[in-house]
Amino acid sequence: MRKLCSALWIFSVVAQAATGNASKGSAADSVLFEPKPYISTADYQTIVDSLAPGSLFGLSIRSLHTGKQIATVNADSFFTPASTMKTVTTAAALDYLPLNFQAKTSVHMEGSFAGKTFSGVIRLRGEGDPNISARFYSQPFYVLHQFADSIRSKNIDTLQIRIELDTTYFSGPRKPDHWKSNYFDSWYGAEITPLEFNDNCTLVHMDPGEKIGDTAKISIDPDIGYVKVNNALITGKGSRRKWKYSLDKDSAVLNISGTIGVNVTDASIVIPVRDPNHYFEAAFIHAMKERGLIVIDDPAAQSGLDIYTFEYAGTPLLSFLDEINQRSQNLHAETLFRNFAAAKYGVGNVENGKKGVQTFLQKMELSAEDFILYDGCGLSPKNRLKPSSETKLLAKMARHPRGKYYIKSFASPWVGSGYKRMRELEYGWRIRFKTGFINEAHGLVGYMPTIDGDTLVIASYLNRTGKTPDNTCRGILDSIWSSIYRATNNGYASLLEMKKLYIQGESVSGLENRLRFFSEKFLDKPYLLGPTGEGYLDTIDSKPMVYTDSLDCVTYLEHVLALAKSPDENAIFKTLQKIRYLNGDIAYKNRKHYFVLDWIGEGTFARQIPQPNDTLVIRTIPKKAFFKPKGIAYGKPDPQIYLKYLPLDKAIEFSKQEWQGESTIRGIGFVSRLQIIDIFHTGFLILEKGKKPVLRDASQKFGKVLDHELQEYLESWVGTGKVPGILLFEFL
Repeated sequence: MRKLCSALWIFSVVAQAATGNASKGSAADSVLFEPKPYISTADYQTIVDSLAPGSLFGLSIRSLHTGKQIATVNADSFFTPASTMKTVTTAAALDYLPLNFQAKTSVHMEGSFAGKTFSGVIRLRGEGDPNISARFYSQPFYVLHQFADSIRSKNIDTLQIRIELDTTYFSGPRKPDHWKSNYFDSWYGAEITPLEFNDNCTLVHMDPGEKIGDTAKISIDPDIGYVKVNNALITGKGSRRKWKYSLDKDSAVLNISGTIGVNVTDASIVIPVRDPNHYFEAAFIHAMKERGLIVIDDPAAQSGLDIYTFEYAGTPLLSFLDEINQRSQNLHAETLFRNFAAAKYGVGNVENGKKGVQTFLQKMELSAEDFILYDGCGLSPKNRLKPSSETKLLAKMARHPRGKYYIKSFASPWVGSGYKRMRELEYGWRIRFKTGFINEAHGLVGYMPTIDGDTLVIASYLNRTGKTPDNTCRGILDSIWSSIYRATNNGYASLLEMKKLYIQGESVSGLENRLRFFSEKFLDKPYLLGPTGEGYLDTIDSKPMVYTDSLDCVTYLEHVLALAKSPDENAIFKTLQKIRYLNGDIAYKNRKHYFVLDWIGEGTFARQIPQPNDTLVIRTIPKKAFFKPKGIAYGKPDPQIYLKYLPLDKAIEFSKQEWQGESTIRGIGFVSRLQIIDIFHTGFLILEKGKKPVLRDASQKFGKVLDHELQEYLESWVGTGKVPGILLFEFL
């Protein structure tokens, strides 16, 4: 199987296609396609059109906080969902069934005893437990051995019996309608029955003969004598693997032919068995014999009193969900679909399952017409749903009382069906998704947390993909998700760094002490002008909303103050944005662009400290002209600011004096000579009793955060006319 395309490779190919050089050079030589650092449906459509031309792309991105869609592409069109239909089945089942739901399998002994011999009927009743296998137990016969041991515990060593199968818990065909006929020859198309063993499949091992021309060796695992093999597989040269197989339509017969190389050592296939109820019966008899019971088949055996009943409750509901949503097991999904139907309506079948899902959707205030179901697992090509309705469902399930179990059942990078998906993403484990694929239909739906505390609910689909390779289609959806993730989590590593710093300073109390502690932690950080923006929430300045790799003078103050003021580490992001934006509303138009007018002037986090020798100037701040190039209309008159500051000569006198008060930390602003702004630089002022004032700032001149004497800094501006003076402020 070809290696799954990485997002980087996908973007590279898109760039080649866009420049007309798709056939020249390698991906490594091309210019990378760089998706915008915010949600851009045009970019995502570019990826699709370049790599899967002619396919139908659908996308719905919904904010869990607001419940509204924030990006759409064909979101109200119907798509074939493939295995993402399992999200509907599991949601309905989780809503209705108790968390302690366990599918039961029982053995009923109806007859009589003569010494240690039981004569009569053993009735095997199944209620749809797909986990009687090595998937959950040490080996596939574990549960059946438990039954055998229970029988032996009654001082029985011989069974002269006729076995009856009670399969009334499910009704309808074992092979679902509308599935393509070739599906039933593959493990993922196993028949659905109330008595299930070993995923209703068996493993076929193929080993070459001793020499070329010999008939190959075929073995069945587990070998219970149920599957018959017509072996026409011949040993050939080298490592050739040219075989084909077919299954009898109604009986458990495997026909295999072709060539297997003499050097092949690890050849195997998994095949579904026909009539799995009788497969279970054969496995039950095999398990009895393995435990030392003598089993005598007596077709004339008569039923009698119900002497013993042994019941085994299978794995709980949540284990069903994991197998279905993480590992995309069709048998488990179809079984749960019928279990849910049986619990709700008495009989487990497709029609009752569909009726139950429709009732659930109506209860959740969703349009049942937007979900067209023909099965519970999504294997039917007739299934349809709308991306917008899928994200509505996922959003409602996130707020469901059992929503945490639902979300945790989904896959993620390195887990389940996501094992090879988006593994290159930093902190990608935060994503939860359900994959889907059948012929020419791919889906990827789920949950994506964002740096600002929202969760995006995403449903993405590719249909009618034609000859586009399947791994390319998966790579397209992965690339789109990766692009969204990087845009909406830009700066997440910095946020984690701040959380670690916060934990280090948890024992430090008092705002001034915390400002000292955290401001010192950033010493020697590199300087970068304007390192932060509104991220994915605004297209004007989409730099990260949190960034600690590099700092400028204002962002240094803001990040330190957020650490000092936050009540806990999980509040850091919101605190920082309240410091940076009016009312914490993240948008370029709401950012506190002017330090004294907006940042201090709001009065929430800082307050200017008047000085005895302050002078006063009045300036008009041209906000209309500032916002106009950004396409923002400032609907008020340009504001005036009454700017009080300590003139430079008086400020130098202040800086030469040893501080006589109690040690403290203040803020300092350096007034600009330009009439259109208030200050051009800021920092912390460290005031230690008996010492000269120290400026702690993110300095463009020195290229980093550092401590230096305020006197030295002020004297460097003498004679330039660029610094009229300073102002001091305290943090609130």
